[in-house]
Amino acid sequence: MKVLLLTPQLPYPPHQGTSLRNFHIIRGLAQACEVSLLSFLEPGQSVVAEQIGPLAELCQRIETVPVPQRTMGMRLQQLLATRRPDMAHRLFSPAFTAQLLQMLQVDDFDIVQIEGIELARYLPAVRQGSPGSKIVFDDHNAETELQRRNFLTDLGQPRRWVAAAYSAEQVRRLRKFERWVCQQADWVTAVSHPDKVHLQKLAGDKTPITVIPNSLDVPQFQLEAAEVIPSDIVFSGKMDYRPNVDAVLWFVAEVWPKIRQERPSTTFTIVGQKPHARLERLKNEPGITLTGWVDRVEPYLAGAKVFVLPFRVGSGTRLKLIEAMAAGKAMVSTAVGAEGFPVAHNRELLLVEDGVGFGTAVLHLLSHPDERQRLGQAAKQFAQQYDWRVVVPNFLAIYQELKK
Repeated sequence: MKVLLLTPQLPYPPHQGTSLRNFHIIRGLAQACEVSLLSFLEPGQSVVAEQIGPLAELCQRIETVPVPQRTMGMRLQQLLATRRPDMAHRLFSPAFTAQLLQMLQVDDFDIVQIEGIELARYLPAVRQGSPGSKIVFDDHNAETELQRRNFLTDLGQPRRWVAAAYSAEQVRRLRKFERWVCQQADWVTAVSHPDKVHLQKLAGDKTPITVIPNSLDVPQFQLEAAEVIPSDIVFSGKMDYRPNVDAVLWFVAEVWPKIRQERPSTTFTIVGQKPHARLERLKNEPGITLTGWVDRVEPYLAGAKVFVLPFRVGSGTRLKLIEAMAAGKAMVSTAVGAEGFPVAHNRELLLVEDGVGFGTAVLHLLSHPDERQRLGQAAKQFAQQYDWRVVVPNFLAIYQELKK
């Protein structure tokens, strides 16, 4: 079976949620299919074979197009001149369309899989260039719901009312756009059951929707002691992503003072590329480290005493939770941080909603290594079901259904 994947950035090296999901999908599909890849290439990414060797070995063909550059003026013009959501414009490129049509003419693909809503506008081009191909839309987030939550969070902060107004408008536009792409695809996949529920409300019963969770390579999180980078508390994620920025700022404002008061020497490490300007002030906070881009997140996870997921907004699932579990870490999370996973309070992690309770839970784990070990062992066992070798065959089952 021939499969073409469309991805928003080259999924190698797999350093954050989107690229991790896409790389492991390719890794799994390549065991049974001929996989080709058409991807946007972000600044700093390379297609030199020596730098993307593992990805090149998995794919029959890799083509890339530079990420289109958009100024704020262009974004405003698109906002005023069209009714599409901002995400529909972000990665729309005539060059990508031309390369897609060329690939569809050369190869007879059984499946074209679109990875994320930013690439959804290419669906008509697939229909035009290869009417016989079945289209799978892999929706990494229920984007309408994510923007709705952003709106409600920002609405409660007067200084964020401009952002709230933007989100309110995006909710309206995304609802229509996300409904359209779900109804136009032959099959939709969601990363969690809550996301499936949100998408089903939009799409109705026109298109089947299957939950296929994020996956990872569980064994790669078992490190030797010499590789470990120690820290008391760790958070990881792409640090220009709005839910991640909000989570860290809330933690520092509502939780961190209590922890520092009781344990002045406590350290908090924020691991992730492209720290947003809103995080700049944290560089001067005692005990806090912003790493920026790192080669590997695994040493930081392995060195954490407690991993935190202090999320207030978000959709989909947070792959960072499963990564920390695979590393055997004790975790404290809000319900949003653990959303989409069948976890229970005090079984695989501690679930807390308010700042005081969150701080109490973190302090408890920092002071009780036996509890950290108990939760870490339960977490590591839980993570086994999310290994890519277990998860990705679910895509193959969908492909077989579409061939019937």
